[in-house]
Amino acid sequence: MNRPLHVVDAIIASLITGFVLLLVGLPPAFGQEPLASWNDTQAKARIMKFVEETVKQGGDGYVVPEDRIAVFDNDGTLWSEQPYYVQLGFALDRVKTLAPQHPEWKAKEPFRSILEGNLKDAAKGGEKGIVEVVMATHGGMTTDQFNAIVDTWFETAKHPKTGRPYTEMTYQPMRELLDYLRSNGFTTYIVSGGGVEFMRPITEKLYGVPPQQVVGSTILTQYAIVGDIPVLKRLPKIDFVDDGPGKPAGINKFIGRKPIFIAGNSDGDYEMARWTTAAKGPGFAMIVHHTDADREYAYDRQSPFGKLDKALDEAEKRNWLVVDMKNDWKKIFSFEQ
Repeated sequence: MNRPLHVVDAIIASLITGFVLLLVGLPPAFGQEPLASWNDTQAKARIMKFVEETVKQGGDGYVVPEDRIAVFDNDGTLWSEQPYYVQLGFALDRVKTLAPQHPEWKAKEPFRSILEGNLKDAAKGGEKGIVEVVMATHGGMTTDQFNAIVDTWFETAKHPKTGRPYTEMTYQPMRELLDYLRSNGFTTYIVSGGGVEFMRPITEKLYGVPPQQVVGSTILTQYAIVGDIPVLKRLPKIDFVDDGPGKPAGINKFIGRKPIFIAGNSDGDYEMARWTTAAKGPGFAMIVHHTDADREYAYDRQSPFGKLDKALDEAEKRNWLVVDMKNDWKKIFSFEQ
């Protein structure tokens, strides 16, 4: 039996409407399960409970969307920081690249040890030596030149343990957490001790965080005209260190709103966690604890990179969530089988 065309159209429209309503009524797992790489432990439950209370209008924990600010440390929180910081790996490679222009480095520490591949002796210079290396490898060029160098490095640089590109060394559960927060009206920022112009070229690709939502350490820049072209020159001098007490200061200066959710992994995030959870109203702090020596690394109190001591001691007292990588995460990296 042939039905009139308008009747057929009406039936099709009704079916489509019904299907859409069915999808809307189904739980998120039908499409994409939130926090799929997290085990169903207390950590996952606490995060989801906080977010649900934040978005429930009329509830005690409700926060208007413009105040749903979430900030994340980067090294050791969003990507691997062992056996050394990714940016330090970049600086070590830059020393080797620039060495022909600096014959004096063959006799000068820590450059000599870096060129000889002796990182243990290179580290003896401590923070002063690291700063000297960073200034020598990160300054003396324009911001555009530096961005291009960073982009090129990330195209080929590999992690020393896994042999994977550094861009694959991001934590899948944390990327899911960023997506989950954004799907619930949060604006996500990165607030890291790493160099801001080292992170900005890749954060949107890796985490969905655009460059203007990245706060980090900076070196001085200076406006100049080169060949009648305006440029910003990177000077070999530290401007701002976005670590420890510098993190709350950086958030206030560059974001202008106090976060209600922070994620970190070390004592460098302690002040940021204190500041966020001491505020009136909802405040959530989580610490990623590296406990999985098989799938990643196990370290905390004695580590030269990502030391976690004071924040770990005070986490329970201050009601901060400590995420146990070994027990709370099904998967750490996306390339895991």
